[in-house]
Amino acid sequence: MYQPRTLGFTKRDPLKRWSVPDRVFFACGSCHILAHAFLERYGRPEHVVTWIKPAPGYWGNHIFVGTDEWVFDFHGYSRRDAFLAHAWKASRRLWPGWDGTLVTIPRDVLISEARSREIDGLWPAEPGQFLYDPLPRARSYLDRFPAPDRIALC
Repeated sequence: MYQPRTLGFTKRDPLKRWSVPDRVFFACGSCHILAHAFLERYGRPEHVVTWIKPAPGYWGNHIFVGTDEWVFDFHGYSRRDAFLAHAWKASRRLWPGWDGTLVTIPRDVLISEARSREIDGLWPAEPGQFLYDPLPRARSYLDRFPAPDRIALC
């Protein structure tokens, strides 16, 4: 979970949403777009899409791609256990009492609002609902990171 520090940031303002740095963009409401681009480039059957679904009454949705050992999101690659511990700690710092559930979701919901609505509580924006197409931005952001078969996590 990421709390933007950009003054006046809101996902409801398309220009402000688009104008933040890439890392913030893919941390705050566009994580599903980055996950889609990752799968488009590197997707293998063992790569699972996971949604961190907050408990009722809390904020802090997040979507990432990974395996049993590692995950990929706006941070880049992380050890799965360390990533989840960080996500829960950060969310509880922002929202005391926060809790969430890990939900495996189908890949096709990442860029389909209609498909995502079939999953209770999930409703990410489609690429066409952004100010500009976010997929080229996500593909470019991926260039900053190595392919999953080239990572070494400690």
